[in-house]
Amino acid sequence: MASVNEWVVREYLEALGFLVRQPRKYQVVARSKGLHEEVDLLAVNPAVPAGQPLPKAKLWGAAELGQVSCAIVTVRGWHSEKFTAAMLASSPEVYRFAEPESVRAAEAELGMANPAKVLCMADLPADPDQRAEALGFLKSRGIDGVILFRPMLLELVERIDIKKTYEKSDLLQILRILKNYDLLKSGQMDLFSPSRRRKAPAAVPEQTEGLPLTEGTETHGEIPES
Repeated sequence: MASVNEWVVREYLEALGFLVRQPRKYQVVARSKGLHEEVDLLAVNPAVPAGQPLPKAKLWGAAELGQVSCAIVTVRGWHSEKFTAAMLASSPEVYRFAEPESVRAAEAELGMANPAKVLCMADLPADPDQRAEALGFLKSRGIDGVILFRPMLLELVERIDIKKTYEKSDLLQILRILKNYDLLKSGQMDLFSPSRRRKAPAAVPEQTEGLPLTEGTETHGEIPES
């Protein structure tokens, strides 16, 4: 499953113009990861000059990543979970990649200093206060930006042209097929789907028969004489 999550993130970063590389090809199983093994992806955007100030927003998307020259990325696709501050505090493996030793090892491989530390994760609480608390906690642990899977996948779907065959990418080809058969909807289309559109209550016709006409009452046709 970890490889699928990294696959999605890699395709997303490449779609934004990043050159992406995995720093290691092996999976750590029988022991704890060393700090130098915490980073999942190294990304460089040749279109952005080095030393560009990082975005101030804690939650990132395409616009924020477009200002990043290089990044170290860790992927945590625990898709059945919403990461609260309490959960993050009890799961230090989520943000260990932002520790100085890990960053120094990544800088040596990148050949660039001060990479953005980006965490790709499943989801955050819907409650605004809990969401802000979780993002604030990650910021205090050295994370520069957080990317969520839902907006990442929606942006990928938006970029796909169903008239093109993506033979170079199995993931994009799968998304293209699903989109072609209307099994995927964009974020904008989802807002206006029939299931989300609230129906207006039916107007109740006013009963006028047998009631005396008052001044200003509109009528249609002639009024029969009594």
